[in-house]
Amino acid sequence: MIQSHRPAHRSFHRALLPAMLAALVLGACARDDAPATAAAPAPGAANAADPAAIDPANWPETAWPLAEDPALEQKITELMATMTVEEKVGQIVQGDIADITPEDLRKYRLGSILAGGNSDPGGRYDAAPAEWLKLADAFWEASMDTAGGGKAIPVIFGIDAVHGQSNIVGATLFPHNIGLGATRNAELMREIGRVTAIETRTTGMEWAFAPTVAVPQDDRWGRTYEGYSESPDIVAAFAPAVVEGMQGKAGSPDFLDDHHVMVSVKHYLGDGGTAGGKDQGETAVTEAQLRDIHGAGYPPAIAAGAQAVMASFNSVHGQRMHGHKALLTDVLKDRMNFGGFVVGDWNGHGQLPGCTTTDCAATFNAGLDMAMAPDSWRGLYDSTVKHVQSGELPMARLDDAVRRILRVKFRMGLFDAPKPSERALGGKFELLGAPEHREVARRAVRESLVLLKNDGVLPLAPNQRVLVAGDGADDMGKQSGGWTLNWQGTGTKRADYPNADTIWDGIRTQVTAAGGTAHLAVDGTYGQKPDVAIVVFGEDPYAEFLGDLPNLLYKPGDDADLELVKRLRAEGIPVVSVFLSGRPLWVNREINASNAFVAAWLPGSEGAGVADVLLQGADGKPQHDFKGKLSFSWPRRGNQYVNNVGMEGYDPLFAFGHGLTYADDGKLAALPEDAGVSAEDGKDAGYFARGVPGPGLRLVVTGADGRGADVLHPRVATPDGTLTLAAVDYQTQEGARLLTWTGNATAELLSHSPSDLSRETNGDSLLLATLRIDALPASGDTVLYAGCGEGCKAELPIGPWLATLPRGEWITAGVPLKCLTVAGLDATRVSTPFAIRAPSGLTLGLADIRIGTEATHKLDCKTQ
Repeated sequence: MIQSHRPAHRSFHRALLPAMLAALVLGACARDDAPATAAAPAPGAANAADPAAIDPANWPETAWPLAEDPALEQKITELMATMTVEEKVGQIVQGDIADITPEDLRKYRLGSILAGGNSDPGGRYDAAPAEWLKLADAFWEASMDTAGGGKAIPVIFGIDAVHGQSNIVGATLFPHNIGLGATRNAELMREIGRVTAIETRTTGMEWAFAPTVAVPQDDRWGRTYEGYSESPDIVAAFAPAVVEGMQGKAGSPDFLDDHHVMVSVKHYLGDGGTAGGKDQGETAVTEAQLRDIHGAGYPPAIAAGAQAVMASFNSVHGQRMHGHKALLTDVLKDRMNFGGFVVGDWNGHGQLPGCTTTDCAATFNAGLDMAMAPDSWRGLYDSTVKHVQSGELPMARLDDAVRRILRVKFRMGLFDAPKPSERALGGKFELLGAPEHREVARRAVRESLVLLKNDGVLPLAPNQRVLVAGDGADDMGKQSGGWTLNWQGTGTKRADYPNADTIWDGIRTQVTAAGGTAHLAVDGTYGQKPDVAIVVFGEDPYAEFLGDLPNLLYKPGDDADLELVKRLRAEGIPVVSVFLSGRPLWVNREINASNAFVAAWLPGSEGAGVADVLLQGADGKPQHDFKGKLSFSWPRRGNQYVNNVGMEGYDPLFAFGHGLTYADDGKLAALPEDAGVSAEDGKDAGYFARGVPGPGLRLVVTGADGRGADVLHPRVATPDGTLTLAAVDYQTQEGARLLTWTGNATAELLSHSPSDLSRETNGDSLLLATLRIDALPASGDTVLYAGCGEGCKAELPIGPWLATLPRGEWITAGVPLKCLTVAGLDATRVSTPFAIRAPSGLTLGLADIRIGTEATHKLDCKTQ
């Protein structure tokens, strides 16, 4: 029900009629001159007296589509009457497969397990599908084993199937949501949801942590590509279609059957509106903006029967969402009548004031029903049992959470289902990347491409000499982006994608079939001059906060792609640029240098869909026209961070809804090449942050035998095994790295080009590291050093100092930079800003390395 006192122009995208909503929104979105979203209210326009206030009466009263089932409720009541406090607490805790075993589950009877972005059978991102299914069986069998006296309550296995079952080798990979938003095709979203559910079920999981219904407002945010659009209307239209595709239609016979999975609509609430585009930051907007922009996807998703909603990491006016009772309980459950359960995000409960990852009654009291406690589940289980026994977590709240979780399990028929491998789709691995599924993804690629410029070079005749260049042309990882086989989507190889085509694969196949010749050269070199060049370039893979940007410049300080396009043009070769990105970026120079420019987003496994649109058919006509329309406004300047359709002063380079077709005049006047922001503005001075090297740096580990390995994945070891590196949590999921020495080995950050630190060393600046010392060598020297080219190095023995520092806790340690210069560092040409050489026995966690002035523990060089 829409409140009659709310503005009429806001009510239409709150309506609980998804089909009508889709028709209205998608029809309007297809018009360049008719933005789909109404103007966002100006900050402070609503709740001006108290912008932080939340009044549930201001929110839409949603109709939950599933009628109460007395027989089901009776089953739940009878089961709960037999459950101990410990068994009930188990149901509200979720552990990660990297930190819980089936034997653990037999004892603790947790309600759910998950596979995080870097959690895989055997710790291998390329584990075979059969290994996943075997693991799912093992956990199911443990949950149903009553030999030890526990109740047979089936565990739910959740996974981030966010653009297809993207964790599994061979699965169909759909374009990331930003590309799907450009299609404006809600029915296609339904098909994508259906296929994703099928492929997820083959490997034994029943739960997908999707769809994301964030409405990103600042394109610097590293999760922008997880959002369908900056427009709440597109998000509201897509949400129910994806939910119904994955779960089946509420009330139908196939709802939540073995061909479908339950969903988690995420991240509730305001994740796309954080200040400065900082992941997990503060969302300081009015209640009306929170409801009408960031809350747009939830009422239609709930009306479609979404079984879970995932709480977000961000804060709303200083209150972390994992503890926001007004929004989790009063609005979501009471006002919106949400009949599923609320699950947390990765240790998100630990960010609440007074809480830790292993102790947090407050999150459950606020309305969280299941805590995602990947590596903290055991401690959280123990403390929560005590909180129930003491009354700090009331039994009524525990029972409500458990009932919600059990209700979903009964709805899914899990109590009567066999183990995952014996269900309808279990083990049918031929469905992973099945031709029919890949065709759906290929269609999504075709419809998502947005043509921004065409001076007449497109479409291309395939029966000519075609040069394909750029580092994205034949790179499945780059065209698929983050959340692909591992969390960040990095470190994969071509063999990991057996059912996929790179963009080069698709072009080569069609050009060759038409009698033309196709030549691949990443650097654009050739023998015989080509008739045309297709240059594919763009962002490297990233996920979440590691993708946060200081500005919207594309690869500031690195003009390699631009120079490649310019060189080919100077040689008289027409250039079609295909740009891979997870957000709109300032690329005016690249657009100017190109004859045609295509925003291809992150297309996934079906790179051949790009060739379908760029190349003519046998009849000399386009095989497929461009259909994609921008679902995010394209920036006019590199500092145009928040300039979304409907806002006052809206002034993009390419407006929301823009997208050329072959019938349009695609010529562009030269675009301004002043970005309005310097490549240095907002540049992060950190050498190492949240587990990865900073721009222009790489982390290398070298063993006792002198052989080294580049760190491209969160789990790496030297060839001789004397130094291992693994991801650990610090503040955020996998926000640090744990290094363990079992022999004489080195870890060093190497710079692609020397830097001048003479200014920083002329004063009291420190080389800072946020670190945790878990163990120290029994003997031998631990040395910190910095390098400045061949034969130039400064070494500082730091073993005695490390011995004075606290053990097992994160601290900020600092070494004066002038100590390094005294030791011989030439600060004008620093090529190795940080390195540690140590013997067996050192175990050290590293979260970040940077230059600063404040440290809790500071090295006195004179005493070393």
